[in-house]
Amino acid sequence: MVTLTEAAAKKVVAISSKKGQAPVLRVKVGAGGCSGMSYEFVFSDQLAPEDAVSEAFGAKAVVDPKADFFIGGSIIDYAESLMSSGFVIKNPHAASTCSCGKSFTTEA
Repeated sequence: MVTLTEAAAKKVVAISSKKGQAPVLRVKVGAGGCSGMSYEFVFSDQLAPEDAVSEAFGAKAVVDPKADFFIGGSIIDYAESLMSSGFVIKNPHAASTCSCGKSFTTEA
């Protein structure tokens, strides 16, 4: 299971309301990126029985069992700077991350 910060939850609610969807952010993990595994964020209210769901500040974060293995216990934040803005994951399982924060690797 993952945890949403207040900033991340507010952004999920804002984006979802513009799309006319429920405030649900699905976090996926796939192969790719410069570190080997990459994060993907999808707005979807499709839930499966095996999904791990957490709720905070009016928004939900959903993670399937495969992704939960790699990012369970992570904190999802939303950060803005002059150069970029987006969701940021603080992943306790990541042995290293690329400089952009979009991909990671775990220890074998």
